[in-house]
Amino acid sequence: MKTIEIVREEGHARLGVIKTEHGDIETPVFMPVGTQGTVKAITHKELKDIGVKMILANAYHLYLRPGDTLIKEMGGIQRFSGWDGPVLTDSGGYQVFSLGVLREIKEDGVMFQSHIDGSKHFLSPERAIEVQENIGADICMSFDECVPYPSSYEYTSKSVGLTSRWARRCRDSKPNGKNLLFGIIQGSVYKDLRLKSAHDLVNMDFDGYAIGGLSVGEPKGIMWEMVDAVIDLLPREKPRYLMGLGFPEDIIEGIRRGIDMFDCVIPTRLARNGNLFTWNGRINIKNAKYTKDERPVEAGCGCYTCKTYSRAYLRHLLISHELTSFYLNTIHNIYFYADFLKKIRETIREGVFYAFYESFKMRWKGGELQDEHSACNG
Repeated sequence: MKTIEIVREEGHARLGVIKTEHGDIETPVFMPVGTQGTVKAITHKELKDIGVKMILANAYHLYLRPGDTLIKEMGGIQRFSGWDGPVLTDSGGYQVFSLGVLREIKEDGVMFQSHIDGSKHFLSPERAIEVQENIGADICMSFDECVPYPSSYEYTSKSVGLTSRWARRCRDSKPNGKNLLFGIIQGSVYKDLRLKSAHDLVNMDFDGYAIGGLSVGEPKGIMWEMVDAVIDLLPREKPRYLMGLGFPEDIIEGIRRGIDMFDCVIPTRLARNGNLFTWNGRINIKNAKYTKDERPVEAGCGCYTCKTYSRAYLRHLLISHELTSFYLNTIHNIYFYADFLKKIRETIREGVFYAFYESFKMRWKGGELQDEHSACNG
């Protein structure tokens, strides 16, 4: 079944539309991370005003607090949170394996301790689907094991087999509803295991396919080798999602390779640390050189922060530990990302994406900070 309508292609770059119960999603799309059902330091109104269409919520965190059954009783995540757009939920696999104080992996699922209070919980593939159904996600993710980097070939091979068996159980347990279910390709940095994982999942005929277990510390060159290894195996008529990748230079590289969907905490996390995105790269608003700088973060930017405040004032708020700093910086960074993806969609529609890609590479300097490649899954 076709789950993405491809409107235009330029090379491997794709302009498409994913239809969900809570609205259509134009792709390529970047989803701000709303772990607890809210994107940190910004309201749903600002997200809507900026043009954000879809957010990511985390099933692990919402399962622990306030509880997926409570969210279901409250009418689902949209009614509970006040966000009326589409929501994608991670299955919780990454968090179980990264945040769990103690965990025991079995064929049936995972026994783990809550990072909040140490209480014990058991999460099976079937329960992971039930949690996401209770939350009311428009797009659910299959339960997987995200192995750390580095991991041995032997361990990763066993993990890929387990993830494939769990994926089938997720698919078989999902009710026939309006929401979509994506399979997650794993395999760490081993090409043959990535290919095996992709073959397994494509044969199960998921609604979409995510590439997981990357941007966790491996060199970027190897990361792109893993993406290139599997991208041509993924059906053209299904969405392709590269999980946890969020720097602009990486997003545009992913789009060039045929990726449709991205998420990351980078724009919100860096905003709270005073790192702001511009079309030439990132700036650190803490720097003393901005003490008397009357310019906005970026001339011509249409966000509320840039239309209203100077770099000097934003620096003052940050070093004074004012909470307003988080809010204003986050507005700017989310606006930048929304505008960045909007421009990319426009260039694909107009058939000039590759010219834009080359221009962006020439212009983008990264920023005053060193690259934080491993931070995206935090």
